Order: sequence, then C-alpha cells, then structure tokens
Amino acid sequence: MATVDDVRRQFRNPPPEARPMMRWWWFGPSIEPAELDRELHAMAAAGLGGVEVAFVYPMGPVTAPFGSPELLELVRHAARTAQSLGLRFDVTLGSGWSYGGGHIGPEHAARRLHWDRREIGGRAYDVPIVPGWPGDEFIAAYVGDGTSYVEVPFNDGAIHVPAGGQPREVLIATSRLTGQNVKRAAAGAEGPTLDHYSAAAAEEHIRCVAEPLVRAATPELLGSVFCDSLEAYDADWTPAIFEEFARRRGYELRPRLYELLSDTPLRVDFRRTLSELYEDNFVKVFQRWAAGHGVPFRIQSYGEPPATMSSYRFADLFEGEGWGWKGIPETRWASSAAGIYGRSVVSAEVWTWVHSPSFRATPLDLQGEAHEHFLSGVNQLIGHGWPYSPSDRPGLGWIFYAAGALDDRNPWWPVAADLFASLHRISWLLQQGTPVRPVKIYVPPLGDLNLYRAVRRSIPESVPRTIREAGLDFDLVDDDAITVLDPTEIALIVVPEGAGATLPPETSRWLDAVRAAGGTVVTDAATLAEKLPPAPITPPPDVGLAHRRLDDGDVYFIANTGASVQTLTLPQPMEQWTTHAAEPTTSQYATLHPYEAAVLFPTAAQDRELAPRADPLTSAPVPGPWFVDFGNGPRPVDLPHRWENEQEAYSGSAAYTTDLHLHDRTARLFLDFGPGEPVAPGTESYLPPNSYRALITPPIGVAAEIWLNDVRCGSIWAPPFRVDITAAAKPGINALRIVVHNTAANALSADQHLIDTAAAVTNEFGHRFDLQHIEHAADYVNSGLLAVPSVIRQA
Repeated sequence: MATVDDVRRQFRNPPPEARPMMRWWWFGPSIEPAELDRELHAMAAAGLGGVEVAFVYPMGPVTAPFGSPELLELVRHAARTAQSLGLRFDVTLGSGWSYGGGHIGPEHAARRLHWDRREIGGRAYDVPIVPGWPGDEFIAAYVGDGTSYVEVPFNDGAIHVPAGGQPREVLIATSRLTGQNVKRAAAGAEGPTLDHYSAAAAEEHIRCVAEPLVRAATPELLGSVFCDSLEAYDADWTPAIFEEFARRRGYELRPRLYELLSDTPLRVDFRRTLSELYEDNFVKVFQRWAAGHGVPFRIQSYGEPPATMSSYRFADLFEGEGWGWKGIPETRWASSAAGIYGRSVVSAEVWTWVHSPSFRATPLDLQGEAHEHFLSGVNQLIGHGWPYSPSDRPGLGWIFYAAGALDDRNPWWPVAADLFASLHRISWLLQQGTPVRPVKIYVPPLGDLNLYRAVRRSIPESVPRTIREAGLDFDLVDDDAITVLDPTEIALIVVPEGAGATLPPETSRWLDAVRAAGGTVVTDAATLAEKLPPAPITPPPDVGLAHRRLDDGDVYFIANTGASVQTLTLPQPMEQWTTHAAEPTTSQYATLHPYEAAVLFPTAAQDRELAPRADPLTSAPVPGPWFVDFGNGPRPVDLPHRWENEQEAYSGSAAYTTDLHLHDRTARLFLDFGPGEPVAPGTESYLPPNSYRALITPPIGVAAEIWLNDVRCGSIWAPPFRVDITAAAKPGINALRIVVHNTAANALSADQHLIDTAAAVTNEFGHRFDLQHIEHAADYVNSGLLAVPSVIRQA
C-alpha cells in the first residue's frame, strides 16, 4: 500500500532498497581481497546500494583466471563483505558480453544463414559442396528465375541442378558460425558467443559458468543474476529451425527459405519463430534455473537475437539503457514491459557514455542523465560504473575503456553522498504506486533481426515527442502485450503508418474493441496532437513529467532537462519538494532551474496565487579579500579563479576563504554563485550523440562544499548554485570556507602510466579495447571558483 501521506513522510529519508547501484568491473581478473573490501566500504560510505560484478579484460597481471577456484573464492569474499555492509550483491553470469566462452563448441555456438548466389545457363550442373570454413553446414539449394524458385536435390556431397530455361540463378543456403567471440572477455573466458535459440547451449553455459558463480556467491546473498545486452550480431540460425518453424507456424519453411532474401510475410514469421526460440530456450531456461536457487534473473532484453518488447515477461527483473525521454530509448523498451506485465521496479544501465572520456563526467552530468532515465520510466539506477583499481597503481590506475569512472578517485567525491541521496529519493518515489501512461504506441510485427532498432525506424520521432511535450506518457505495446490489456481501458493508441498490412487478425479485433469502447486509434501521426487526451499538467518544452498513481492520490515527478529556467503553471496549488530544499513549499507555480527536478503533491490548499510569488530579496557580492589554499598554505587570489590558467594537469581540491561580515540574523541567508553559462550543443564535437553532457558551464568547477564557522552548510554541483547558510551564521565576522573539487580529467590528460598499461596488456592479451576519447580529456575543462559569490537575504 502506498498512500500520499506515507510517500510524503518517507521522501526525505526513504528505505534503502532504491539506492543507486554500480556495475563493478573486475579486470583480469586481477583482484585482491583487501582492495575489494576497501572499495565496498567506499561505496557504502557514499550511499550506494550495491554492486553488479562484471568480469572484463585484463589491465595487469592475471592473478585469478576466470572460472578458477581463486576467482570463485574472491566472489564469495566480496559477497560476504557486501552483506556485512548492507549492500546488494549481483553477479553477471559470464564475462564481457554476450554469454559464451571456451566451453562453447561449434554445436552450441551462434550461427547465421549465409547465401551464395550464382547465375547459370540452361544446361544441367552437378556442383560439389565444399565447406568454406570449419563448422559450415549445407542447408539447401534452389534454382529459379529471380522471382520463384524450386529446391534442387542434394546427395553424394553435391547439388544436382537440372537443365532448364535461361537466364537462371542458383541460391545455396549454408549455416555458418557467426565467428563472434565474447566481447571484452576476461582471461580464461575467451570463446564463441553461444546460440541463444538452443536450450542445450544455455544449459551448457549454466553448467560451466553460471552454476559455479552462484554457488560461490551463495544464493542467499545475491540480489539478482544478470544478463547484459544481447549483441549476438547476425545470429539468425539454429540447427532445429526447420522443425520449430513448422511446429509453431503451421507450414514448412524449407521449400520457401529463399523468400527470406526479399521483403515477404515469411520474414515476419521467421523472425517471430526466432523470438519465440530465444524466449523458450534462453530467457526461460535461465529464469527457471535462477528461480531454483531463489535468485531473480535480470536482463537487458533487446538487440540481436530479435527480442520483442514482451520477451521481457519471462524474466524477473527488466533493465534498459539509453537516455532521451522524448524518444524511444532502450529504457522505454524495458519500462513499457514493466508497466504492462506488472513489475514495480525497472532498472537502467545509466551513464554508459556519460561525458566521455572517463573521469570527465561531473555530478551535474550524472544528475541530468539520471533525470532523463527517470522520465523514461526507470526507477532503479545501475551506474556504469565503478572500475576495480589497485590503490598502489601509479597515476590514476585502471579504468574501463568507455563510460564514466565513477569512484572515489574523482576529486568531487566528497559531494557524492549528497548526489546519490537525491537520486535515491527520486528512485524510491517512482517505485511507489503505478505509472500513469494513458497513451499506447503499437509495435507492428517486423521481420528484422534487431527488432528494437527496427521499431525505432518504424515509429516517427514526432510520435513520442508529441506525447511527452503535451505532458503525457506512453507505453509501447506489441501483439503479445495486447493479450493482457483490456481494450476498454485504452484511451488512445497510435498505430504506425503501414502497420495495417501486417496486423494479425487478433490485433485487428482488439483495435476494433478499443474503438467500440470509445478509445481512439490514431493511424496518421500528423493528427496525433489534436487527438491526445488532456494532460493533468502542461509543461514547457524542456520539462518532462512522470505521473504515479498512489492508493489515495497522485504524485508527479518533474524535471527540467534544458539549460534555461522554466516555470510551470499548475492547475491547482501543489506541494513542491525539491532534492535540495529542506522543507516543501505550496504554490500554483513551479520554477525549475536548469537540470533541476521536483516532486509535486496535489493539495487542498485554498490560497491560490495569481502569479509566481517573488520573495523580497537583497543581494550583495562577498567583497573579500579572498585566499586560496591548494594544500601548501593560503595565498591571495582574485575571483574568478580558473585553475587551468596556472596548472593544467591539476586534479584535486582547493579551499577558498574570506571573512564574511553579517549585521543580523533577522533574514534567511543564502550564499549564491550565479546561474552559470549555457553551452551551445555540439561544442565538444568529438562526443557521439549518446554521450550525455549537461549544456552549462557552472560557476564552480565542478562541485563545492560550503562551510561557515566550521559548520558544513551544504554542497553544490547543479543549479541553483545556492546554499542556505542561515543556521551557521552569526552577527559580526563569520569565517567562510568554500572547498572546490574538480574532476580527474586534468590528471587523465597527463597520465602516461594508463597509456603504457593499455599498450602492455594489448601486447600480452591481444586487442580487447581502446581507451575511448582519451586524447580529449582536458578539452574545455574549467576548474576553480569561476564567479564571485553573493549573499542573498530573504525576508
């Protein structure tokens, strides 16, 4: 039961289960128990809720090869330490991705369908079939005129093409190993990706890899076992496909196999069969096995093989990745499934490419991208991630080849606990009640191998954008989902243009039932805006909204995803909680600073305001004189003060001090640093589109703790860059100390040890990774106190 009063009462200090977690990369494996303990204690101290262990490529001498007794003992040790600290402990059932390794032979490896096409004349041909690569298996051959074909006989190791008219062509179908090996594999985990359509392959992986890992960790200590994104490229074949296709589709595939080469209805049936085989022989197999140990099975179910949105339903925990609340990221694939199939928690691999390269991400970047995930239906963050790194390594130590290095080597780590606490509150809030998503978008049956990407292409970008900018939310629905959705409860569903040609009869009847019950079926995206139902709150363009229904009311999460201040006019006075204010306010207007979020509770308050209330404020800059101390004693400094102008490679902290003269305490006092400066999109042109960064240059680079008279008043890393200093203030002279922390980007730009380490392990273990964008580590970096703060008095 989740009531408004319960949620309001617990919002400031929610239960621990929704705390952000971290993917914990174990390199090599080259692991020591003492360092495992140190890092787990650091995570717990920062307010993180747990770890997901991921075994990846070496970054140094391998001490415990993957699968070895030494590694399993380290897993056991880490699980017990995590339990002692109250941390959740999850394990990835393999190394790198996708599942596979040296235990996977040709009989269990991923396969693809390969075609050879040859034009021939009219005479008869006997053509020997000679395997081109080890593992090649002849399937069938066809002869025809380019539009229709017949199968030709095969015996004695040759195909026998009869004489006929010309021109003709012969099509030869061969099953080949995809040749894909496990990506980013640890030492001892190298080998082929397994066949996701084969239960025998899944069971072999369970026997050789998953079972030993779970027994080592102890099932009672595991929060979940995990499968990363599928990424089994071009895997569109399995030896049992002919029999399975006939059983599931009701007709024979072999005589018509050549139709896969063109856009025919058979391609949809073939893809559907592959999807069902993936569900039955991979997802269900791992879920049943995990359930036998009492452990939930968590999966990122998208990519190749062709997982449908509804394929998630056979797992226990659903996870996505990717940000972009006005579009259809993978997070929406997962959150739609969670909403439809009744899962209250949906996680996301968050910060996958945040402000590349590693160590460049600021707390503001992390906050902004996390809000994007919350707006896409996510309510559990799995940070990507925390690189295990021995404390005695020279330079910065070890990092993952891409993504943020989100650990206590970041100079800004002293504010991490405040950042994670704010994200924890929102995660917990969004796990309460049920999501309100009145609009559905139909996912048509498609014949592509990567179904998620095909859906992104088939649904115009204007459709999700129009829905979200109107203040509404949506779920994707497919042909399996409609079997559990009551058509009388559907207010509006969008059917993409062209989907009518492939609609199954059951889906057509369900859409007719939606119309009969008064629901709207939109088939022309250009008319969508005028047919949407009214929204409870209409936000400005950059403000997103997530609506949750509690047992006795509603709650709204709103987030400004842009670099400008935005004000919402609410339909009634609402109680407003922000992640930085100690107490809520009540107003009919909500003002959000760039990348700021708030929670709204409808209230029965009668005092409605006619315009945004402007509190009487007076502001005066802190005159100084200012001093700065980098740890070697204070010296005078003029503000603004940018560290890179003096020491380009410095990553760390510095304390700015001055005396602050205050006359009285009759007003609330704030220390304000100004709004920061917006940054034009595309400024850092090397960043790929999926690399999130907040488009603002803060007035502090990049985070700060504010101390007045040796009392910590708070920390800042995001707009509004303002801290309440009232409680610590006294009349007369006050000692003000601002401790500024930057990122480790400057140190990364000068870290030759890391470059040498990457070269050494590549030379020893082969090319398993490239350090992403590392040559841009110091581009556009601004550290220090970049504005003169002001004291604001509020009557």
